[in-house]
Amino acid sequence: MHPPPGSAPACAPGAPPGSAPPPASELLRWQWQEVQVPYLVAAWILVASLAKIVFQLSRKVTSVVPESCLLILLGLGLGGIVLAIAKKAEYQLEPNMFFFFLLPPIVLDSGYFMPSRLFFDNIGAILTYAVIGTLWNSFTTGVSLWGMQQAGLMDKGVEAGLMDFLLFGSLISAVDPVAVLAVFEEVHVNETLFIIVFGESLLNDAVTVVLYKVFNSFVEMGPAHVQVTDYVKGVASFFLVSLGGTAIGLLFAFLLALITRFTKRVRIIEPLFVFLIAYIAYLTAEMVSLSSILAVTFCGICCKKYVEANISRKSRTTVKYTMKTLASSSETIIFMFLGISAVDTSKWAWDTALVLGTLLFILLFRAVGVVLQTWVLNHFRLIPLDRIDQVVMSYGGLRGAVAFALVILLDRDKVKAKDYFVATTIVVVFFTVIVQGLTIKPLVKWLKVKRSDHHKPTLNEELHEHAFDHILAAVEDVVGHHGYHYWRDKWEQFDKKYLSQLLMRKSAYRIKDEIWDVYYKLNIRDAISFVDQGGHVLSAAKLTLPSMPSRTSVSESSVTNLLRESGSGARLDLQVIDTVRCRRDKEDAVMHHVLRGSLYKPRRRINKSGRTRRYSSKT
Repeated sequence: MHPPPGSAPACAPGAPPGSAPPPASELLRWQWQEVQVPYLVAAWILVASLAKIVFQLSRKVTSVVPESCLLILLGLGLGGIVLAIAKKAEYQLEPNMFFFFLLPPIVLDSGYFMPSRLFFDNIGAILTYAVIGTLWNSFTTGVSLWGMQQAGLMDKGVEAGLMDFLLFGSLISAVDPVAVLAVFEEVHVNETLFIIVFGESLLNDAVTVVLYKVFNSFVEMGPAHVQVTDYVKGVASFFLVSLGGTAIGLLFAFLLALITRFTKRVRIIEPLFVFLIAYIAYLTAEMVSLSSILAVTFCGICCKKYVEANISRKSRTTVKYTMKTLASSSETIIFMFLGISAVDTSKWAWDTALVLGTLLFILLFRAVGVVLQTWVLNHFRLIPLDRIDQVVMSYGGLRGAVAFALVILLDRDKVKAKDYFVATTIVVVFFTVIVQGLTIKPLVKWLKVKRSDHHKPTLNEELHEHAFDHILAAVEDVVGHHGYHYWRDKWEQFDKKYLSQLLMRKSAYRIKDEIWDVYYKLNIRDAISFVDQGGHVLSAAKLTLPSMPSRTSVSESSVTNLLRESGSGARLDLQVIDTVRCRRDKEDAVMHHVLRGSLYKPRRRINKSGRTRRYSSKT
């Protein structure tokens, strides 16, 4: 009998009266809410990766248009599709996601693989452009925009005072490391230009963060309530933020090097320590309001020498390719989401005078600042920067996601003109990345800028480089001028005497003579190449080795062990490579013979007990 209409459904047997019946069992259940966030993250990474594959299929396109520009255009297209379907902008480049997850891998990769010698050789110029240049660009841009508003050239809806424009100038004037890295790596300018512009983009973070926070606090306080002590605190905070971030990076670099010294029996987790400690350095600096970019940059620069010496070859390979993969993925997502975020015009407020004025001032004042600073620096540089270099440096000041993330963080209640600043920032980012990114390669070709020459230095070049370093350090010592070469020589002595012995395993620094080390490594390389040729070359070389393994099983470690067993180190008679093909190999062959005959010629001595002892010619 069916229950009457409106009556409660019958309860299951044994269930309390009035309780709902148990849900029916389901074979499949839709659980989108549970996996929405990780699924979207994986999907966006997949789309970005597939896009890079498609871009690389057409060499004609990528040779003209930088990949960063293509990714932004892809983001605009995807954002338009999502907006048309959902009727609203669903996905944005959130500041927290950018600063805590996307930016650290890029900065770590840049710091860890930074050519440290080239970086520190140009540290004076880099600091000058990063500190003085950023201050110059920020104040001149902010004051000029404020002057335009006072002259009545802007829309009345731009409700901003001097402090508001100085705040906007601080975030829009900083050169972005992500944009510079993406464009300049494709242009392949010479190493000096690249390291100066890219080093500036990394180190100007301290100035940008300090100016942004100081002017933001001034805006929140109100210009009428700002006292002289507040300006003094702002100046002090610059040194605190920059030096504090650098100190944190050095501290964690020391910790990372020390830990990897004791990972010989746990090789599998060596790469984990590299990524984890560097990321903790970034978060620690961010936690105490210091420069997190400087922290992870100097952590990577200072730890690499010791970490690479301590960890295994497989771990080094893992660290390299994992770091490159994370950096490339983050860079791809950043540019794609910049395009997607630009579709959301609900946060835009357009003023043509503000946009055009900002573009004009950032280009003009950067060019003026570069010319003035270079004129001063060339009085102290051994190799001056010419006019063509200055043109490329002025034109290469790209803006990117850092400026966009900072402008999004502004409080609309405190900064009334936030919507105008957001629209202007997006236009500036798109202009610098797309327009300047598209034209910088033709500009470099037209100006005949010296391009980078990617090759490993020959043994002859390394010997001359070390010789000149010691000669210049000696000259500075003799004349009583404690310059750069003098202090670098003192640092290298301190490093060999204390730091290397503390942070490296004994097996990593047992060969203390640098020329001996280069000679030994080059012999190992040549031995491997001889074996790879089929073994017949080994019979021509005057080297008595134990029974050799098969060609397919030969590795660097096995050849090293064989060479060690054959006598006191590697003693190849490299007469066979006199018939090699290229100039570099011929130079190496000549230097081999010089070293073998002069620097590394073992001899026997008999001690009083009658036992035979071996010494190198240096003893």
